[in-house]
Amino acid sequence: MSDYKPVSASHTTLTELMIPSYSNFGGKIHGGIILGLMDKVAYVCAAKHSDGYCITASIDVVDFLAPVEVGELVSLMASVNYVGTTSMIIGIRVISENLKTQVTKHTNTSYFTMVAIGDDHKPKQVPGLVLKSQDDVRRFAQGLNRKELKKAYKREEAEIKEDYDTVACETTLKHERCLIELPAASGTSTT
Repeated sequence: MSDYKPVSASHTTLTELMIPSYSNFGGKIHGGIILGLMDKVAYVCAAKHSDGYCITASIDVVDFLAPVEVGELVSLMASVNYVGTTSMIIGIRVISENLKTQVTKHTNTSYFTMVAIGDDHKPKQVPGLVLKSQDDVRRFAQGLNRKELKKAYKREEAEIKEDYDTVACETTLKHERCLIELPAASGTSTT
């Protein structure tokens, strides 16, 4: 394993024709099919960079920007955007192309965190990343920022859970589309 690898060494493109069995009840390609393909391309990209087996640790937000139709060709482009000690953030861009009209559309962008696993079934160190363009540098910095934001979000979620205040929570939810129907506490009156 090399100590550092350029982004280009693991850049991966997966292209697949969308067939009728992939469609949902609305006649569009089921989102789960796209997610499965995204996981495959993330795995291949991460495995190429780490020279071995990888697992999916997390998936950042997946927004479906445009529907994919039966008969379209979907291409998923993946690259290593950021590396930690044992993990990699894989950026994925999905486009679909109507072969008849030649119209292409951007349907998804997402970020998968993959962890390299060694022969001992434990996380193993991955090569560093050689940044050869301004886009590489920007993506690496964004990956670092994404990692820090995720840590901050987890801390904030833990604080909210720990400092839960029923009255404050009910006040916050007052104008939301929900009904709060909590059972009365034993020994207290509901009047």
